[in-house]
Amino acid sequence: MDINFRLLLLPALALSLNSCQKTSNPNVLIIYVDDMGYGDLSCQNPDSRIQTPNLDRLGSQGMRFTDAHSASGVSSPSRYSLLTGRYHWRGHLTKDIVSQWGDPAIEKGRMTIGSLLQENGYNTACIGKWHLGETWPFKPGLGQNDPSKHEWTALSMNGNENWTPEAFDWNMPIKDGPVTKGFDYYFGTGVINFPPYTWIENDRVLHPPVEMLDLRDSKPAEGSWECRPGPAAKDWDITKVPITLMEKTIEWINNRKGSAKPFFLYFALPSPHAPIIPDKQFIGKSEAGAYGDYVVQTDWMIGQVLETLKNNGFEKNTLVIFTSDNGPETYAYPRIKNFDHYSMGNLRGLKRDLWEGGHRVPFIVRYPGVVPAGSISDEIICQTDLISTIAAFIGKRLPVNAGEDSFDMSKVLKGKKPEKPIRDYTVHHSPNGKFGIRKDNWLLIEAKSGDVSMEPDWIKQKFNYQPDTANIVLYNLDTDSKENKNLYNEYPEKVQELQSLLEKSRKEGRSTQILKPE
Repeated sequence: MDINFRLLLLPALALSLNSCQKTSNPNVLIIYVDDMGYGDLSCQNPDSRIQTPNLDRLGSQGMRFTDAHSASGVSSPSRYSLLTGRYHWRGHLTKDIVSQWGDPAIEKGRMTIGSLLQENGYNTACIGKWHLGETWPFKPGLGQNDPSKHEWTALSMNGNENWTPEAFDWNMPIKDGPVTKGFDYYFGTGVINFPPYTWIENDRVLHPPVEMLDLRDSKPAEGSWECRPGPAAKDWDITKVPITLMEKTIEWINNRKGSAKPFFLYFALPSPHAPIIPDKQFIGKSEAGAYGDYVVQTDWMIGQVLETLKNNGFEKNTLVIFTSDNGPETYAYPRIKNFDHYSMGNLRGLKRDLWEGGHRVPFIVRYPGVVPAGSISDEIICQTDLISTIAAFIGKRLPVNAGEDSFDMSKVLKGKKPEKPIRDYTVHHSPNGKFGIRKDNWLLIEAKSGDVSMEPDWIKQKFNYQPDTANIVLYNLDTDSKENKNLYNEYPEKVQELQSLLEKSRKEGRSTQILKPE
């Protein structure tokens, strides 16, 4: 063969090889942070007192969404909805979070992102915060094994059970946890500020708790510990949890090198949720106090994980999704006074609220060569959409009884602007059981206000927020991004339309249409 002809073939061969790489199933990495607000990313907040270079870089390498939402303003419901593609209030989580020793929130047999990918040849892992309940190894007659206890009652949800280490048989497995919900491997503490305070690997504690957690002689860098009382391993150091989880994540990714199977990793960081415990190397690295420093640390930990993908040759064929479970905690209000930093950005409200600041969250997706680098989308997207979108990327369709509130956003991620919004509407929900519904630029809240976290009077005065007197609130977000003017009386037909849509969604048990078999 003539050498010049061979040279002509090389670019075509390289193009063919690259094409082959993209047709294989991608690795999937979901990075889920805790209580990080829309305005905590410096790429989204020009006046930010916190710099997040790694997340900013991730955004420049992929697509950043400006109208992305968690399904709830609090933790457990958001996690259930993200993993299952189903609104949490359709199941057990009709109001607040799963408390310590809480029953499993994900029903037996329900498909999760983990089980979807596990069934399609993926090696799957969950590292970090679970917060979706397990069945704990109480000794007979106690706790979840109490024969008088019915599933999902106030006994396991009211948070008042100060069980001591002696109430458990720590040699027994923890049942109904992550390894039964589609994950081959789990490592974490369950919830950083809930007992038991020890490491859990798969379905066993690594170090049996022998004492009650005692933090009386110390305090976090900001706020309070917010740790529920309960059993702890000897000399448990809560400050080591975030970086230990990062190190375990890096180890797990390194161990995937050379494997013929694609992987799915759900990396659920406990930061920057309270307790606010930045490592000493990050103290003073922001201009927003200890919380800002903790966000800087969180950004750094994410950067270390992304660098591990690159070092192992996984970067080009990994779908990376970064987002937060809800808006920022109430510490965000004094942060405005003390540091002039708005964790909610230009939105109204915080964690728990039905206002946008409670559930509009940072959301970035990177998939080199597929998702256009440096792109910004104003498409409305909900975390429930992830399971259908990921299914599309691996060429699968969800069964009828899965992902009832999940819309396929793969075309948007590939840079195609739809003629009309993919989501006809999006339902929001708060821990007090109230609902909101978003359609196009309209937001209706089935309550007198979107406030749950008790907005302080000085914030109302600062932004001239007017009190609402109607039982239902209607906002036009295009003209009123601060959600200040209630249009309930001016647009009765819009109120009726949105209420009918919300009732239809609740009645039918899904917001997606059942697709005909291919």
